[in-house]
Amino acid sequence: MASSDSIKPRDVCIVGVARTPMGGFLGSLSSFTATKLGSIAIQCALQRANIDPSLVQEVFFGNVLSANLGQAPARQAALGAGIPNSVICTTINKVCASGMKATMLAAQTIQLGINDVVVAGGMESMSNAPKYLADARKGSRLGHDTIVDGMMKDGLWDVYNDFGMGVCAEICADQHSIIRDDQDSYAIQSFERGIAAQNSGHFSWEVVPVEVSGGRGKPSTIVDKDDGLGKFDAAKLRKLRPSFKENGGSVTAGNASSISDGAAALVLMSGEKALKLRLQVIAKIRGYADAAQAPELFTTAPALAIPKAISNAGLEASQVDFYEINEAFSVVALANQKLLGLNPVSYKLIPPLLLICQCILVLNLGAILDVLFSYSSFIFFLLKYLDGYECRKKLMLMVELYLWDIH
Repeated sequence: MASSDSIKPRDVCIVGVARTPMGGFLGSLSSFTATKLGSIAIQCALQRANIDPSLVQEVFFGNVLSANLGQAPARQAALGAGIPNSVICTTINKVCASGMKATMLAAQTIQLGINDVVVAGGMESMSNAPKYLADARKGSRLGHDTIVDGMMKDGLWDVYNDFGMGVCAEICADQHSIIRDDQDSYAIQSFERGIAAQNSGHFSWEVVPVEVSGGRGKPSTIVDKDDGLGKFDAAKLRKLRPSFKENGGSVTAGNASSISDGAAALVLMSGEKALKLRLQVIAKIRGYADAAQAPELFTTAPALAIPKAISNAGLEASQVDFYEINEAFSVVALANQKLLGLNPVSYKLIPPLLLICQCILVLNLGAILDVLFSYSSFIFFLLKYLDGYECRKKLMLMVELYLWDIH
């Protein structure tokens, strides 16, 4: 527990955290809507914070693939978690940055004195993204109709250049001379760290087990592990064909993230309120930053956001103990490591989410949870996540940890 002397009244304190397991595409959690997954994460985060849902004053929740979810997805998730009807809820769509931007907006309301208790997070069910018959409303005339994949159209496609995000990763690899072997090696390391973490119980601190109905009289099952770690084969990974550039391509399904379903939630509280309720403060949010550049160059925007976040937090780079660059593609982490001159040893200490999931927006919050429940001896960390589906901006969150007694 942080001492009361170290917490100021308008400090943004993290007092509760939770995430669902990350289900694979059409995998273990595909029977759940995004809003239901969001409710599960919010409810567990509140329970872990040991606060009544009636104390929540506002909810900011990210969601990208909102088609067919019904009105106001964030409100659905909040009410499903027992938060009262009177609480203001806002859905944030900043594509892959949605969950983190929701956290930043929530933090700002606390810093400004507007709120004392806010829930922030993100939710996605990529498995349930619908397909569109875009011209059906106008009437189907002579000839064939085209079905559009909503997940690709609204989540995985660069509308400015009319190509997939993987093409941006290939551009990054070419510009920064990052070869296929290095990308595969990084991905294999990600898998190995993730598997070791899961086997050691590392993720049990953050994951809320989800009960999945068996249907038709079959018993329910409990999902408490991420789907993406169970199919790893290093030899096969190195033999995969490039996915986005047929001749000379280096980005594959193996060195990029998988498509997934999941949700994550944080309970944020002012320092004043946390001290009044005598709650355990897990961490304080110190600062955050945005950065933007050309859409196809989103891959290296972290190198712009990280120095800004350090400065906004009132720190020097020398005070940062380690960095977490959470990636949708191996090449992104490698390129930004190169641009920032980061030491690989201190740069990547956390079991990464590269191959646990690419749940568009949930992975960035999952990375926060990983840090909070793992490396409590470190005072500061930097987290970057891919706003890859907007292709322009990167956000950075800096958190001061208070976890030395959490275990």
